[in-house]
Amino acid sequence: MLKFLFMMMFLIPLSFKKSMFWINQLFYFFMSFMFMFMLSFNYMWLHISYFFGMDLLSYMLIMLSFWICSLMILASEKIYKKNNFFNFFLFMVLILLLLLYCTFSSMNLFMFYLFFEASLIPTLILIMGWGYQPERLQAGIYLLFYTLFASLPMMIGIFFLYSNFFSLNYFYFNNLWNFNMYMYVCMIFAFLVKMPMYMVHLWLPKAHVEAPVSGSMILAGIMLKLGGYGLLRVLNLFIWMSIKFSYLFISISLVGGFLVSLICLRQNDLKMLIAYSSVAHMGMVLGGIMTLNYWGFCGSLIMMIGHGLCSSGLFCLANISYERMNSRSIFMNKGLLNFMPSMSLWWFLLCICNMAAPPSMNLMGEISLLNSLISWTWLCMLFLMLLSFFSAAYTLYLYSYSQHGKIYSGKFSCSLGYVREYLLLFLHWFPLNMMILKSSFLMLWI
Repeated sequence: MLKFLFMMMFLIPLSFKKSMFWINQLFYFFMSFMFMFMLSFNYMWLHISYFFGMDLLSYMLIMLSFWICSLMILASEKIYKKNNFFNFFLFMVLILLLLLYCTFSSMNLFMFYLFFEASLIPTLILIMGWGYQPERLQAGIYLLFYTLFASLPMMIGIFFLYSNFFSLNYFYFNNLWNFNMYMYVCMIFAFLVKMPMYMVHLWLPKAHVEAPVSGSMILAGIMLKLGGYGLLRVLNLFIWMSIKFSYLFISISLVGGFLVSLICLRQNDLKMLIAYSSVAHMGMVLGGIMTLNYWGFCGSLIMMIGHGLCSSGLFCLANISYERMNSRSIFMNKGLLNFMPSMSLWWFLLCICNMAAPPSMNLMGEISLLNSLISWTWLCMLFLMLLSFFSAAYTLYLYSYSQHGKIYSGKFSCSLGYVREYLLLFLHWFPLNMMILKSSFLMLWI
């Protein structure tokens, strides 16, 4: 595990070298492919160093982090073209990747918490430094305070856990019967905010709308997954408490997902619509985790990986339109089929993945989550039907409104898609649809 840490550290000087923008990106892809070859079909911890190591869950999420960070640089060519502090931007992406790598590969709960909190800082700098509107300051404060307010009780919980348990290693985590409800809420509330669960989700749409494309990609692709990852690790301690209280979180996430889907149907901002759809998807993931069964755990991992790639790709598409039209409004971005017919294909491919059409990983994740939630209680079926239906409804609304209709008369010409943009979209879509061919691998990790 240390070799990747060293590689990232040695990339720091390269970030500040002039005219090394694309070389940096080349190294990111190089790291991604190196990491791919460390694949193992074992469900146990491997590559263990002092307190770093990985099992299948960690492996998949680290791989996703490498991939999304590579694509962030590919998407942010405008920062390089306009010479908008691109060296510092590369440095921020690198630090963020370093922290995410450490977060997902920590085998110790306190180290996980440390890196989990630290990854907030580069994200905040990305949003406040390269965002588009002055409201980005407010969005940054929202992000900071929501996350910090939730995670301070968790730190006290971790210390309390250590004083009782004398170890914070995941390997020794076992169901503790003598814990009370306060401890349970303290330990999982930080992850519920990060997911985000409905009712503590308000920071997410704000942060997405104000973030630059790279900020949106990392938020949708990786940051929301930190919450799911943390829950999958920590719930091992509180199985008895979870059995008693999971009905509460499942109810909130399913009803909330349905309400958020309705909110999606009346958005007129491309980014806001995609951001709210993330809340609906992560609601299902949270429901699956809280059922505490095998289908739910594996389905939530698959859904997290699928959503990370799909949502990130949709944000890229929204940004491509924004760079041409200088507006994120759906009313301005109408009739794009006439402007960029070939880009329309990518809109279609990523939209159908968003509504969980075969052969995307979203479909496989959704089927697993449906299985797990309906086996928990058949009453979930009602809201799951509504969720699936409305997810198709708002995705079709997004696609048809942006691609069809009358072109905004103020825009009479624009540059067609660059090869870089098509490559970027292909690299989101290809793994999203090809990983289903090796889907048995994703069902091994417990």
